[in-house]
Amino acid sequence: MKSCCSRKKKVTKAPDFSAKTPDGKTVSLKESLGKVTIIDFWASWCGPCRAENPNVVAIYNELHSKGLNIIGVSLDDDAAKWKAAIAKDKLTWTQVSNLKGWEDPIAMAYEVDGIPATFILDAKGNIIAKNLSGEELKAKIKETLGIK
Repeated sequence: MKSCCSRKKKVTKAPDFSAKTPDGKTVSLKESLGKVTIIDFWASWCGPCRAENPNVVAIYNELHSKGLNIIGVSLDDDAAKWKAAIAKDKLTWTQVSNLKGWEDPIAMAYEVDGIPATFILDAKGNIIAKNLSGEELKAKIKETLGIK
């Protein structure tokens, strides 16, 4: 007997974007993809974002060599404060910002209404999880990379 219906999970492709790094170079999501990529929406003025940064740094340091990439998207509107926060928090992965605060077109494309916000992408740029942090974030990345 043939089945009439299926409940396939809808695959959501991450919208591509490009924006400027702190040194003025334009970078796109497409060129930043790894085996697993985190899009990390944050801002220098966001306390919870800054509190989560040490955890994200630790995950990146442990898993970058295994295929993890991160692209930080800042909702700052002050370049000096943004750059200072990147340096202070030791964020060594790609950072971009349009310096438009909540009016950032990338945040709007991803319908970000609060930060910190994370989108976890597979190697093809499909969104496989959202808004994980701490151990949940690390576990999902390890699972996707096939690491026990």
